[in-house]
Amino acid sequence: MVRKNHRFTLAARPVGLVKPTDFAFEEDDLRELDDGELLVKVRYISLDPAMRGWMNEGKSYIPPVAIGEVMRALAIGGVVESKHPRFAVGTHVSGLFGVQDYAISSGEGVVPVDPRLAPLPVMLDTLGMPGLTAYFGLLDIGKPVAGNTVVVSGAAGAVGSVVGQIAKIHGCRAVGIAGGADKCRYLGEIGFDAAIDYKAGDVKARLREHCPKGIDVFFDNVGGDILDAALTQLAPRARVVICGAISQYNNTTPVKGPSNYLSLLVNRASMTGMVVMDYAPRFAAAIGEMAQWMAAGKLRSHEDIVPGLAQFPQALLKLFTGENHGKLVLELPA
Repeated sequence: MVRKNHRFTLAARPVGLVKPTDFAFEEDDLRELDDGELLVKVRYISLDPAMRGWMNEGKSYIPPVAIGEVMRALAIGGVVESKHPRFAVGTHVSGLFGVQDYAISSGEGVVPVDPRLAPLPVMLDTLGMPGLTAYFGLLDIGKPVAGNTVVVSGAAGAVGSVVGQIAKIHGCRAVGIAGGADKCRYLGEIGFDAAIDYKAGDVKARLREHCPKGIDVFFDNVGGDILDAALTQLAPRARVVICGAISQYNNTTPVKGPSNYLSLLVNRASMTGMVVMDYAPRFAAAIGEMAQWMAAGKLRSHEDIVPGLAQFPQALLKLFTGENHGKLVLELPA
């Protein structure tokens, strides 16, 4: 039986905010597998801010998606055919399978996932790349010490919400910056000590109010004005973790750099960028520890699940308009 595959490919490099016309929706017949390959039926696709950067032509930590290529995305699915010795039919796996119904893979970068550990969408969230990004960015680069004040921007998002919860697990005070009353209310529900609504007032003033002794660790997912505001409130020897800059991804003008960077000098502070794949050899151990925290009720996960492959362009936009609440995941039929 010949299977039909539906997929979104990159049709044009976006200028500013991503548009539906930047993608093409295609259908084709799946070819037969070669030796050493496996066929994955995709079930859940992770929608991440990094996807916007992957569409741009230019030097980055990963090559850009080529025009006409399946849109890159991390996903989870089940092996439905296999000519690969390491992956049996019925195995659940995770990999860069892209925005499509089916993916043929050589097995490179593909890892088995255990659905008994957590629901599959959670494996793309708290026990997946967002959770791992939070874990290594905070613990390896932020180096929190009990009693520290940890501030995270984009705090209601997939990465930021986990950063705050891990900070609390390690005895720190967690302050989140998010957009809107609902998101700030959610931060209180998952244990943040304070939440700052950047849409409602002066972020610098609120940071002074909630961080009277300064910010020991700032975990930045937003960049721009939020990063500048946080730099004015650094404590001595503070650590700034640069994870993302979602406020800058759709710019049609040059990226806005930090104008308050001399605060790093005055406070003998550091600012370090991080890419989660650098920590790949330690993923299994980190997932194991976070799974224990989840089982103990110390770490919570929240997914914003959108059904249907055809919804991809509109769903992706939710990341940049702030409409999503939690980890944004696209769900495909079994």
